Amino acid sequence: MNRIARFPVLAAAVALSLLPLITGCQKLQARDQLNKGVQAYKSARYEDAINHFQKAVQLDPTYPSAELYLATAYAQSVVPDLQTPDNLSRAQMAIDGFKKVYDRNNKDIGSIKGIAALYLNIGKYDDAKSWQLKAIAVDPNDAEAYYTVGYIDWRQAYRNAVAQLATISMTDSGDGNPKMSKPVCQKLQELNTPLVTEGLQYMQKALDVRPNYDDAMSYMNLLNRRKADLECGNDAARKADVQAAIDWNSKAMGTRKANEEKKAAATPGGVVMDDSK
Repeated sequence: MNRIARFPVLAAAVALSLLPLITGCQKLQARDQLNKGVQAYKSARYEDAINHFQKAVQLDPTYPSAELYLATAYAQSVVPDLQTPDNLSRAQMAIDGFKKVYDRNNKDIGSIKGIAALYLNIGKYDDAKSWQLKAIAVDPNDAEAYYTVGYIDWRQAYRNAVAQLATISMTDSGDGNPKMSKPVCQKLQELNTPLVTEGLQYMQKALDVRPNYDDAMSYMNLLNRRKADLECGNDAARKADVQAAIDWNSKAMGTRKANEEKKAAATPGGVVMDDSK
């Protein structure tokens, strides 16, 4: 009777003694799955990569690289601006994966910017902006985060301008649209003044961090054209905004040419194989 009673305890003791071996094997298997996933990802076989990364996470739920790479693979399969249920579901799975990494380390810049990019791709601009601001809080010298906030502001302002001009059968002329009606101009002032003001500020911050940031210069051009929409009858101010846009465009082209001569094709970080022992 006593021997039967002690058997479960003995079985448990044996199982516990084997646990480190099983766990160690699972960690090796997880690393193997991750490396297979990396190979698939680099070959643009994203579905295969997702399957391997999922297995890596199942084998070792504490493996942070596996969670990050799984989210990255999901994100790669998301089509920007496509609002289908399947695409939005993929985006949410990627966001959820990145958030798991972020919850373990709220200074993980890869997960923060991954979430921000996904929200931008599915048109959730306020969420995208808030996560870019988190990136700036982690790294105040992140020129791309400042740039992206400014880009989001421009994108919303541009869409507002196109929509309002369409109500009076006009298309954007890029010069402040001086022929638009006063009510439309006043509506654009209401909608776009905060966006344009913030956008110019954040693009300038991007340039303060990275003075040769030619993309930021290009959007300084575009944001000044949106600023010209807001002058509402002040023709001198409108012309000054347009001239500022022209100057920024010229500077962007010159800087881009100089940058192309120096640019090295490098992709730091990202999805890499785990060669640790």
